[in-house]
Amino acid sequence: MITSTSNPQVKNLQQLGRKAKLRNEQDVFLVEGTKMYLEAPAERIRKVYLSQSLYEEKGESFVKGHDVEILEDRVFAAACDTKTPQGVLCMVQQYHYRLEDLLKKKNPLLMILENLQDPGNLGTILRTAEGAGVDGVILSRTSVDIYNPKTIRATMGSIYRMPFLYVDQLEEILPELKRRGIRTYAAHLQGKNCYDEENYKEGTAFLIGNEGNGLTEGLSNCADVWIRIPMHGKLESLNAAVAASVLMYEVCRQRR
Repeated sequence: MITSTSNPQVKNLQQLGRKAKLRNEQDVFLVEGTKMYLEAPAERIRKVYLSQSLYEEKGESFVKGHDVEILEDRVFAAACDTKTPQGVLCMVQQYHYRLEDLLKKKNPLLMILENLQDPGNLGTILRTAEGAGVDGVILSRTSVDIYNPKTIRATMGSIYRMPFLYVDQLEEILPELKRRGIRTYAAHLQGKNCYDEENYKEGTAFLIGNEGNGLTEGLSNCADVWIRIPMHGKLESLNAAVAASVLMYEVCRQRR
């Protein structure tokens, strides 16, 4: 049992929660909580950390034969990102997808995110994407790290099932999407048509921009069509995750 917050494993867990570079170097990410642990693919779990109290309550059977380390409760709390940890923390191997992995199905639905900065927004988009039948999420390299602990929590397990890909220049992948018959739609305040006036039954990709500034002019100009979500009152736009959800479920409705 680990009884000191100075233990190298505890310090490593703390650093993994804070630093994307270290997560990438070790090719892992952290998940907290019983639900996230139970949904994690067994073959991707590198190590399981349990609080002493949860281990005494659940016993050996709870860890399903994984490499496990028991931490004194106060030490476990120090290793976690959440204020009220549930007693289980996992180190999980990262995912590495290729563009081909996102384009396996006929008429795919993709979300393309440019410079998204809020980890909660990204996690919500992944979670909603799974629910709406999206085939993959493509992100600019300048977007928030998908393995940020706040993003992971917001995905509610979708991180295990939703293919994603970071690219250096989003503009560079658009010709390949076009070659495959995928039409790109920029969510834009100056959109010509309302989002529900388009036909999304063929291959579709939505471009969603930064929370504060929207899409850059360069990427917007590469899109096939600009669309808008009509606003009442004095609002100019919706939260990025909400706007993405509206668009994803319109595709879901049309294809249903």
